[in-house]
Amino acid sequence: MDRWQAMRVFVKVAESGGFAEAARRLFMSPPAVTRSVAFLEDAIGAQLLVRTTRSLKLTETGERYLHDCQRILADLADAEAAAAGSYTTPTGTLIVTAPVMFGQLHILPVVMDYLGRHPVVSAQTLFLDRITNLVEEGMDVAIRISHLPDSELTAIRVGSMRRVICASPAYLAEHGEPRSPADLAGHSVIARIGAWPRLEWRFGRDEKIHVGIQPRLMCNLNESGISAAISGWGLVRVFAYQVDTALREGALRTVLTEFEEEPVPIHIVHAGGRAPSAKVRSFVDFAVERLRANPIFGDLARARPLS
Repeated sequence: MDRWQAMRVFVKVAESGGFAEAARRLFMSPPAVTRSVAFLEDAIGAQLLVRTTRSLKLTETGERYLHDCQRILADLADAEAAAAGSYTTPTGTLIVTAPVMFGQLHILPVVMDYLGRHPVVSAQTLFLDRITNLVEEGMDVAIRISHLPDSELTAIRVGSMRRVICASPAYLAEHGEPRSPADLAGHSVIARIGAWPRLEWRFGRDEKIHVGIQPRLMCNLNESGISAAISGWGLVRVFAYQVDTALREGALRTVLTEFEEEPVPIHIVHAGGRAPSAKVRSFVDFAVERLRANPIFGDLARARPLS
């Protein structure tokens, strides 16, 4: 019996929760499915499934073997796809994740333009204000605005982003402009829930300054905090791209710019190891060029592995 086919049958039985359902999905007869699983159990000398009249459960050995089979079959599918040409021609569905506002403002237009150039590719965008696990969550590409830890991912730096403190001209006219971080104690502060492990804002490049803040307004969305600042309620700290339009239109003004931290790097990240598929490689190349051409993203750096 074909070992690869038997492994595929076993995986389908485990994933579908039964022999009959697996047989239906595989267009096989139930006895043939049963024989395939029995063949594997005989070959490895261990029971993989516990069958009752009402249920089917994996044994402990079966659970480990299932994960191994899924990995092996995925590697085989990659090899077959490479031979068929999907690693030279962009095809399939591209899944891209990014922070919410950054994704909406800067990544969605890139994705749409990319799809315009590659009509056989489709895309999903997942804009989330949390760090995602690309491999475990099945994503192809992530855009991250942060200092990245060491990992087996591949990151290409496309620029950097300032964190700025800003307020409306009306607020500053009424309450005055803070001249040093210590002056924040006398101002209304708007903060984002969960943005910082402690209620403090950090300043400085060579000499770090940590200033505790007492926010009178806490928002779970950056958009809400920015809206409150534009309305004249107080000072807000956000990434510069989030208030770019408001700053250019004069609805907000930055303060304490001479005390800013080093800008935060922006990376495009994808899984390393095997050569990326054509859809990932072509999208990353396209997005890198587009984002690096945007002057708001500052300095540039070459691609580097995070290991």
